[in-house]
Amino acid sequence: MARYGMAIDTTKCVGCMDCVVACKTENNVPEGLNRDWIQTIVNGEFPNLTMEIRSERCNHCTNAPCVNCCPTGASHYDGGGIVLVHHDLCTGCKACIASCPYDARFINPEGYADKCTFCVHRVEEGKDPACISVCPTYCMTFGDLDDPNSEISKLVKSRNNHTVLPEAGTSPNIYYLIGGNNA
Repeated sequence: MARYGMAIDTTKCVGCMDCVVACKTENNVPEGLNRDWIQTIVNGEFPNLTMEIRSERCNHCTNAPCVNCCPTGASHYDGGGIVLVHHDLCTGCKACIASCPYDARFINPEGYADKCTFCVHRVEEGKDPACISVCPTYCMTFGDLDDPNSEISKLVKSRNNHTVLPEAGTSPNIYYLIGGNNA
């Protein structure tokens, strides 16, 4: 079985937000809400500063607290470890929102928790998620992290990278590529 993930090259991302617009369009995300967003992180002290532009979304964690805390089973793992929400089972209790350290969920105006789905409907057709298909800098890669021959596995293995909040113990499957190759 596959374990899907995404690698985002922060040396290529320019924060154009094409990924955000593509997601909203592809998934009919209501106005004022987002399944993905752009984050600009500045580290260090002047004059030694670094900046990282990241396209962020649900991390489709291997140990997802949103799945573990859902009282109805609405939040669940789908094929490839993609974390999804059964809209008809969700009561909108917000336990998943409270448990997510990435602030990646919201309540859809129709009353259920919503989030990035890696565009599973596209993945099932052999396509990339919408965000990846429109990226003008080709900074995003999607695929099977458990396949050593996949492009994403090769990138994560060969490039310096990090995840967001690894200390949360969620085992996120979004990797941010930084700098050059691993030594």
